[in-house]
Amino acid sequence: MKHTLFLLLFLFSFRLVAQPKVVQADICIYGGSSAGVIAAYTAKKMNKTVLLIEPGKRLGGLSSGGLGFTDIGNKSIVTGIARDFYRQIGKHYGKFEQWIFEPKVAEAVFKEYVNKAGLQVIYQKRITKAIKTGQRIDQILLEDASGQSSETLTVKAKMFIDCTYEGDLMARAGVSYTYGREPNSQYGESINGVQLKNKHQFPDGIDPYKTPGKPESGLLWGISNEPLSPDGTGDKKIQAYNFRICLTSDPANMRPIGKPENYDPAKYDLLLRYIEFAKPKGIAGSVLKFDHMPNRKVDINNQGPFSTDMIGMNYEYPDADYAKREVIFKAHEAYNKGLLYFLGNDPRVPEHLRKDMLKWGYPKDEYTDNGNWTPQLYVREARRMVSDFVMSEAHCLGQVEVKDAVGAAAYTMDSHNAQRIVVNGMVKNEGDVQHKVPAPYPISYRSVVPRAGECENLLVPVCLSASHIAYGSIRMEPVFMVLGQSVATAACQAIDTGMPVQKIDVSKLQASLKSNPLADNSPADILIDNDDTQNVEIKGGWQKNSGGYGPSLLTNVPGKTGSVKFTPQIKSAGKYHVYTYITKISGLADPINYIIYDGTRARPVGVKTSEVSVSGQTSGEWISLGIFNFKTGKKAYIEVLNQKTSKNNIIADAILIVPEH
Repeated sequence: MKHTLFLLLFLFSFRLVAQPKVVQADICIYGGSSAGVIAAYTAKKMNKTVLLIEPGKRLGGLSSGGLGFTDIGNKSIVTGIARDFYRQIGKHYGKFEQWIFEPKVAEAVFKEYVNKAGLQVIYQKRITKAIKTGQRIDQILLEDASGQSSETLTVKAKMFIDCTYEGDLMARAGVSYTYGREPNSQYGESINGVQLKNKHQFPDGIDPYKTPGKPESGLLWGISNEPLSPDGTGDKKIQAYNFRICLTSDPANMRPIGKPENYDPAKYDLLLRYIEFAKPKGIAGSVLKFDHMPNRKVDINNQGPFSTDMIGMNYEYPDADYAKREVIFKAHEAYNKGLLYFLGNDPRVPEHLRKDMLKWGYPKDEYTDNGNWTPQLYVREARRMVSDFVMSEAHCLGQVEVKDAVGAAAYTMDSHNAQRIVVNGMVKNEGDVQHKVPAPYPISYRSVVPRAGECENLLVPVCLSASHIAYGSIRMEPVFMVLGQSVATAACQAIDTGMPVQKIDVSKLQASLKSNPLADNSPADILIDNDDTQNVEIKGGWQKNSGGYGPSLLTNVPGKTGSVKFTPQIKSAGKYHVYTYITKISGLADPINYIIYDGTRARPVGVKTSEVSVSGQTSGEWISLGIFNFKTGKKAYIEVLNQKTSKNNIIADAILIVPEH
């Protein structure tokens, strides 16, 4: 009897321990990427109960995981809280905005959003199942991701947002998705599918075989024996992953790059052949892309035909289970760490390159809980939702109009290589595409919601509905943040109206995003671009050029005088900080002269353009014109003066007026 009672008590206590914990919220955001943090912050500021779940231990995804040299395209697309993020980064460095930053600084800013909003964040839990009733997700089941607990978690919510790079919630909710490359014929594209081009390509003459000239000896590591398909052919191959590696040249903050576990120098034999052929003068620009960050740090990315991209080794990743993904992750980590060690230590590498590499090491003050190495794999592309609307090449090129925009993109249609093969007896990379877009273009709301009839309470801002090549332009961190705010606002609207996400009033969503850009009802910036015909008056000799802030900028016609007057609508009298956007172009006038009229008096201001420094992947910078007391209405103006000149370029691009809090 005593043994039976003991057994019953044991089983009862085990049942209590094993029972899943249940958490409820209005909105559940799965994935603490940059989009996830911004989405969660937005929803909380809009008075919803919010739960943010991050399967790892770090917030911010790639934005805090090494990608500190931001891929922008055009700053005009970065709006709302995403724009505020880069201003908060700027405050840290004593600037208005900053787009190049250290990983730890980005992580601190994301944590500040969490703290400011009082967000509930659950770390190291990952989804195992989504349970639906009809077209709605009722709850998701989560397991421990650390491997140290058997505890499960159930999350119930009215709305769910998938902010992972992999689309794991989307897939488990039964939403249609794809991965890989579509054939050009599917969406009437020209640069999707197989593309053998000359970007990040081996020069002719590099032998692929272990014993040169002898196919029977086998291929060097990393080269596939698969034949080359015709251009435009679709397949399930994935553009290469790597890590955005943070290194430092500061001896006081440096940990030497040691030999990693599972180091195999044979993986880099092909690199030796390339080095022998190309005879590079240094590591930077030939094998590694060094983009400099503050405090003697760099953001390292792929460069050239053989670099940090582990080409062809990630095909299974999008649909893999967690165990398989971990194997792929570890293989990429070993390859990237091994490459750095190889370049600095293998005696077969030319001495000048080894010395070059040994100047760098892991920064002691980054990723302090992960051996000074980023925990974020650069998952450039995994699953992509297939919705009723698919963003394609035509949208990127501005050939098809989108009216339900909830974000915009402007980056090159960018795909990294997907395979390394033998072509005519020589090693070649295939899949790299870099095709510029003519101007910023809108992203449809329909591309971030599932097909009608599949799921009515899920939004997907990261693995959104786009073709492979269109996704290559959209997949930038600032864009994901903007879309994170948009879908969170849409989720709040869907809750308030009781509507499926597919049927909300998108015009009201757009109006909300415009009128309340920081989701906290604070006064919005006033932005006037030269293309704003209602608030810009152009007199005299000016011509429109592509580039700058937004779709275009104005430059003076040599030999003619004139002016461009920007007239803001001031809703509340007070102090405003005025900025002008200076795009660095050839022959830029120095200075460029402005007249600022505050409603009572005019004041001349000159900008010494020779002192304007533009850094990063952007055309220009915001330059202060000063702080002014503006009256209400449309009395104030900022005027760019075009002196009669025969050679210098005077530009009139965009004016930004920021309320002084």
